[in-house]
Amino acid sequence: MATTSPPYYGLRDYGVDGQIGLEETPVEFIARLVEVFREVHRVLRDDGTAWVNMGDSYASKPNGPIGLGGHTSDASHVAVRTANARRSSQIPYGFKHKDLMGMPWRLAFALQDDGWYLRQDIIWRKPNPMPESTRDRCTKSHEYLFLLSKCPRYFYDQDAIREPVTLSSVVRLAQDLEQQLGSDRVPGKANGPMKAVRSKRDSVKREGSKREQAIPGHALGTHRPEREESAYPLDTCNKRSVWTVPTQDFKGTHFATFPPELSRPCILAGAPRGGTVLDPFDGAGTTAVVAMQEDRQSILCELNPDYASTAERRIAAAWLDGAAQMDVFHDSAPAA
Repeated sequence: MATTSPPYYGLRDYGVDGQIGLEETPVEFIARLVEVFREVHRVLRDDGTAWVNMGDSYASKPNGPIGLGGHTSDASHVAVRTANARRSSQIPYGFKHKDLMGMPWRLAFALQDDGWYLRQDIIWRKPNPMPESTRDRCTKSHEYLFLLSKCPRYFYDQDAIREPVTLSSVVRLAQDLEQQLGSDRVPGKANGPMKAVRSKRDSVKREGSKREQAIPGHALGTHRPEREESAYPLDTCNKRSVWTVPTQDFKGTHFATFPPELSRPCILAGAPRGGTVLDPFDGAGTTAVVAMQEDRQSILCELNPDYASTAERRIAAAWLDGAAQMDVFHDSAPAA
């Protein structure tokens, strides 16, 4: 599987020839990313997935805030220097001053057109967004994470990222249905109070119920008596598509570090234990650190030599920390 966060359009000059993000137009930017992910598609297993984070930006006049041609973007990533020296400061064709450029979805649809299955959009909700000085819209506090696959069927470990159910669900599952008084029906209804609907496991089908009658083309109704009960635990649920993950500062040369807790669910669900995780835009090595912590291998690509060195040191420190924890575990283990 692959998980990555490519450079955002017009946000930062990484100071390296061949970098992505400073193209003259969004069309050129998206086309270059499609070429990269075409290679990712080529090397992935048929049951592999790609989890891609992409932020958005605004088209603005040259005298606007820092960014490519004055483009503003999610303030959680602060440009270290303007990129105006590297490309035109004109607003790209087709956009107006103050237009939201829609870069995440432009990329998602372009990858879909190139053969990827676009399986889901996940909202990365940031509880600690950077404040913005804008007065005519809300402060941006989310980004997109897209789940893409090579084939209709792919490896996805649903159980590895299940979430605890909410307290209200615990209360609902624990209630005694027989003792419920029930809520009043709408005015005009005289068939008694409305009670909670029973689940299949504790309800008795009414004789002649439509749910027991066959659907045209089917031998049995929708609730088959011989179907086994679900083995899913009642205290957890399938992970939702809004992930609340705080942004994190990183004391290093990289200025837009991928939060470990954003990549962790991707790695847990997308790669089996012992599997390999690819990050074509490695940056500070977050993918490798999380993969190591979760007993996965990793393959990284990084164009900037300073970032690559930072990632190497960070990965080495994480490995030493993991080894030290293993030593503590072995020392504290009871004798056989």
